[in-house]
Order: sequence, then C-alpha cells, then structure tokens
Amino acid sequence: MVRDAGAKEVHMRIASPPTSASCFYGVDTPEKSKLLASRMSVEEMAEFIRVDSLGFLSIDGLYRAVGEARRDNDQPQFCDACFTGQYPTRLLDFEGHDNVRTLSLLASSGS
Repeated sequence: MVRDAGAKEVHMRIASPPTSASCFYGVDTPEKSKLLASRMSVEEMAEFIRVDSLGFLSIDGLYRAVGEARRDNDQPQFCDACFTGQYPTRLLDFEGHDNVRTLSLLASSGS
C-alpha cells in the first residue's frame, strides 16, 4: 500500500518486542503456531510483510521504557511471557502431564 503511493523503501519499526508466545493471562492472542515471531526470524517476517527492514523494541528496551534499568531474568518485574515464553506460573495443561486434574461441576461425587 505504501509502495503503491510511491515509496521507494519501507522500513517498519514496532514499539514492542516481537510477540512469540500466547498469553494465558487475559490478552486474546492466537495460538503460538499462528504468531509470526514464533516461527520466523525478523528477516523472514520482513520478507513476509514486504518491507525493506523490520525492527522491534528489545525486551530490555521495554523495561527501560517503564522505568526499570533492565529485565531481571531471574525474577522478571512484569509478566512478559508473550515476548519471552517465560510464564510466571507453570502451564500444566501444556506440559503433557498425565496427572493433570481438572475440576468439573458435572463430575460425579462417587457416592
């Protein structure tokens, strides 16, 4: 579209890190396999969206933007799982455990 208007080059910058993992805490994101950043490099994404260059804010840049010196990799100050894939709680449903138990209101009480 921008090229159709006469642009010779298109350089795109995104003011967040690439979203490479699904959010399970309230943000409606697609499953991981549908997120470009989960399966493509930045260069591949640039080619896919037909731009000459593509850049994202780094994860540390995001933390600096909200007043932190950097991300604490041992204990992140905020949930950034959609960018890092490091969730603050275990995702038992996705770990393949056979012993995962779910609460069902329809389950019989056994009595």
